[in-house]
Amino acid sequence: MNTLERNGFTDSWRSLGEDLPRPRALLVISAHWFFGATAVTAMPQPRTIHDFYGFPRELFEFDYPAPGDPQLAQEIAEVVKPQWVGLDLDQWGLDHGTWSVLAHLYPEADVPVVQLSINALRPLEYHLELAKALAPLRDRGVMILGSGNVVHNLRLVERNRPDAAFDWAQRFDDAVVEQLANDPGEILKVAGHADYDLAVPTPDHFIPLLYLAGLAAAGEGVAKPLVRGYSMGSISMTCYGVGVDGEQRGEADGAAGSPREVPADQTNM
Repeated sequence: MNTLERNGFTDSWRSLGEDLPRPRALLVISAHWFFGATAVTAMPQPRTIHDFYGFPRELFEFDYPAPGDPQLAQEIAEVVKPQWVGLDLDQWGLDHGTWSVLAHLYPEADVPVVQLSINALRPLEYHLELAKALAPLRDRGVMILGSGNVVHNLRLVERNRPDAAFDWAQRFDDAVVEQLANDPGEILKVAGHADYDLAVPTPDHFIPLLYLAGLAAAGEGVAKPLVRGYSMGSISMTCYGVGVDGEQRGEADGAAGSPREVPADQTNM
């Protein structure tokens, strides 16, 4: 729903898109392409995937017609060797983990976009190391974007607390901020945090953070929070930047909720 709304978070994303140097292309790791292989979209024109149900028609009609970049997909497959990355020519596209953010970051859809899948069969360490292998792409003008939530427990959301955080959610979110500021290469230490199981009941939305941590460890050494805030008690909306100049945009509020007609944990495919 953030796709359709202007709020503290989407305004921050728009401001960030205006301030950042224009990239050659975007490589996005979205929580919603979570399956049993490592693949990258390699089609010239990726489709807009509406991987959810129970939302307003306007969201299903939203289209993000950014071009793909088959050449970049080939580069990705080469730069991570000996790790294997398959080229997806016709199966996936851009899912809502990607276009809900890019709708504000680059609303004209005029920057080429490729998506990298999250390999559900690999351990967390694999993703951290794969991120380090991808780091040279940043020197070639490629912006790497991770889209998920550090705290993401849809079973515990409370819609009547739109900007609130449960104590355990805030504790875990704070622990991640501290770890990324001090030693992002050791981000997996947070898996031992007392609140990890509540904050990360499934790994899909947490793993995109590992790519930012790996990039930071391979380069600048830190990942800074750009904007912080919470939604419905059990979701963190904290956004990080690696190598992003400028001041933190501070606290934000007003993140979009989910439809009341369908339970929050059953709206995503």
